[in-house]
Amino acid sequence: MAKTTLMKEITDLMITRTFTSPRELVWKVWTEPEYVKRWWGPEGFTSPFVRIDFRVGGKYLYCMRSPEGQDYWSTGVYQEIIPGKKIVATDNFADEKGNVVPASHYGMSGDWSRDLTVTVTFEERDGWTTLTLLHSGIPAGGIRDLTKAGWNESFDKLASVLDNEMLTTTKTLLIAEPGKQEVSIMRIFDAPREGVWKAYTDPKLIAQWWGPGIYSTIVDRMDVKVGGIWRFVNRDSEGNEFAFHGVYHEVSKPSRLVYTFEWEGMPGHVLLGIVTFEEMDDKTKLMEKSVFESVADRDGMFKSGMSEGAAETMDRLAEIVEKKRSKKGTDM
Repeated sequence: MAKTTLMKEITDLMITRTFTSPRELVWKVWTEPEYVKRWWGPEGFTSPFVRIDFRVGGKYLYCMRSPEGQDYWSTGVYQEIIPGKKIVATDNFADEKGNVVPASHYGMSGDWSRDLTVTVTFEERDGWTTLTLLHSGIPAGGIRDLTKAGWNESFDKLASVLDNEMLTTTKTLLIAEPGKQEVSIMRIFDAPREGVWKAYTDPKLIAQWWGPGIYSTIVDRMDVKVGGIWRFVNRDSEGNEFAFHGVYHEVSKPSRLVYTFEWEGMPGHVLLGIVTFEEMDDKTKLMEKSVFESVADRDGMFKSGMSEGAAETMDRLAEIVEKKRSKKGTDM
């Protein structure tokens, strides 16, 4: 799934595409040769050769093969790399040895620049990634239209690669960027969305998976509606208790929950939780984003074992929803 926006400038082609995948994965699939081979080129084209020296000053060399078997080579030099955020590279027609050649080498007419430039930026929001591509120096007219179509078809293939990678994810992905006051947790469950939603909103099911396994969970209060209050208590084997509470701000069944979260052992430090539930071929992609009041609060949570606790909690949730699915006729 992706959304596309097109803009035209005098010599620039800009395409903005939003992918339902975290930025870390989109960046990986854009920059690693074995992934690029799977999506580079328009529909019907293949990429039998991709070489990437991914550093400023490094070169790339791609081969794009048409359905008729003709090879088109391109090369360029990386001019700027901001990890996870931006790539700027030159773009040239080439031969199979990486030598720069004019567009006429491939029978193309038009006033092509000898050094086109491709700038790609990556922005993440709520676990989705917006990729903006600026291809500078494309001749106006039919050539630009063909280039636009080629990029869009490549992006369609890129979206499919990303979706397949997400569907094969079996572990919890934790996304936390330095200097930001937020963290996202992503997991693909082999279960329908209604079942995962119910596990998040049914007190009996919450008690079975919420929190690390060393604790039992008591649902003291859970009123799943806008303005409703929730309060859960974790209890260890020695009887020590740790209580958490919050308020539901959005309840959009079965796609989105928004709520506050506060540990009663440290009152006044409130985070905002945003959970989205997305259907993916009879599976469910869950994204849980936590927005803290400060970077210090977020980093403090990490030091307390958030990463390990989140992974264990998602594993326990997977056991509940996937086991329920395997029992045909069981009503969650």
